[in-house]
Amino acid sequence: MTVLIGVDPHKGSHTAVAIDRDEVVVDELRVTATVGQVDELVGWAKGFETRTWAVESAGGLGYLLSQQLVAAGETVLDVPATLAARVRVLGTGRSDKNDPNDARSVAIAALRAPALAAVRAEDHTIVLRLLAKRHRDLGRARNRTACRLHAVMAELVAGGIDKELVTSQVRALLEGLDATSAAQRTRLELADELVEDLARLDTQMKMSKRRITVAVDASGSTLTDIFGIGPVLAATLLGYTGDPTRFANADAYANYNGTAPIDRSSGDHRIHRLSRRGNRQLNHALHMAAVTQIRFAHSPGRGYYDSKIEAGKTGKTALRALKRRLSDVVYRQLIADTRRHS
Repeated sequence: MTVLIGVDPHKGSHTAVAIDRDEVVVDELRVTATVGQVDELVGWAKGFETRTWAVESAGGLGYLLSQQLVAAGETVLDVPATLAARVRVLGTGRSDKNDPNDARSVAIAALRAPALAAVRAEDHTIVLRLLAKRHRDLGRARNRTACRLHAVMAELVAGGIDKELVTSQVRALLEGLDATSAAQRTRLELADELVEDLARLDTQMKMSKRRITVAVDASGSTLTDIFGIGPVLAATLLGYTGDPTRFANADAYANYNGTAPIDRSSGDHRIHRLSRRGNRQLNHALHMAAVTQIRFAHSPGRGYYDSKIEAGKTGKTALRALKRRLSDVVYRQLIADTRRHS
């Protein structure tokens, strides 16, 4: 029997429902999320001669289970949560929100969707994604620490520090201050601690960037040849894109990263609006690359940006157009690298 097994993953348990080609439920199973979860699922599924697994959010909550199934030699499809939700809401008779119905919706979505990404075993793109996320988290932590230090310094020094914080300069400034009260002494102690935190985060970010540079070089990617894309942005683009061949063309990739505008036309009234959809990490990486190109007059994107301004476009609209153009450039580079390494 040929079945499609939909899986609704959770932190503590996973529910699997097997359906045939007519969407009829053949069997279902709920397993506890433990070290033996895959053995239990595969052992149950061995009764089906031909089977394909469909896991909801295989890149999120279902990531570990999906990778374990792939490692066990199973074929696994990644079903976006939004797609499974639409199937459940539009379904008749079984639209109640519970784990078996959710798993059945996942299976139906995989059965009827024209093309879903197959889950692949972890490769270098996962390493780059992890490193890029770690670097982003460090950057956010540094920004929070710097803001707190700015606030404390404003209470210690008139006018505070009106420029970017440099730990050596802040230390020198703090050494020249005397505590006039218990509150001021506490502020000085907190400022000292924040300076140490800032110095530690600066060191960690430097180490993170060096590690990312090594990983990007090892991947053989040429994304850093594009003006405005350094190792950190390249790691983000590679890590969150994954296999670029899963996108049919550059338009599909632009839709995935959110640089393609959304068509909101009606009748003869043609309107395209800014997309808030898509992968926000990819969108932010393209945004930073576009902003960098705009800053330099000799960059390949500055002329394109200026032409949009001369055509009467606003600065924001011109920037969005450049991001869309960069999306195509990045896609072509990714495809070229993939073909060269294959």
